[in-house]
Amino acid sequence: MNDGIEEPKRRDHFSAEELDGGWVSWNLKDPTRFNAFIEPLTVRVEAPTPDGRPRARVRMIPERKHSNLGDNVHGAVTLALVDIALFAASHQFASLNAGHSVTLDLSTQFVGAGRVGEALDAVVELVRETGRLIFLRGLVVQGADDSHIVLSFAGTIRKASK
Repeated sequence: MNDGIEEPKRRDHFSAEELDGGWVSWNLKDPTRFNAFIEPLTVRVEAPTPDGRPRARVRMIPERKHSNLGDNVHGAVTLALVDIALFAASHQFASLNAGHSVTLDLSTQFVGAGRVGEALDAVVELVRETGRLIFLRGLVVQGADDSHIVLSFAGTIRKASK
């Protein structure tokens, strides 16, 4: 109970093992689901933006199976990473804690090609949260200093009904 309102029971479908460097695993317990195609995934909370907005980083390491015929990361893999990252980051921000939320919209702009074998990170920023919606934006980047931008995005999640 919270302020007289009963919280819905969380159906936790993800492993959340703490790893080195503040990283947490973000993998489905059911390996037959779509997410498993791009797992293993990890997530960690980053320093807030200069204006104080929460920020998180969701990482995958693309393999040959994630590549297109040009030997770059397939665009569909990058899009899947972004969609999953919206939820992984929102959980880290404590914005999602129960039920089945859904992506309402996702806008993306491909900027460069993703490189196979190198960490591919979705850096997600919380723009605004309301009672039912979470507005997020970010970049998919590679390189030690995030200098290789692969994609920019903005998305909205609708929280599950209580």
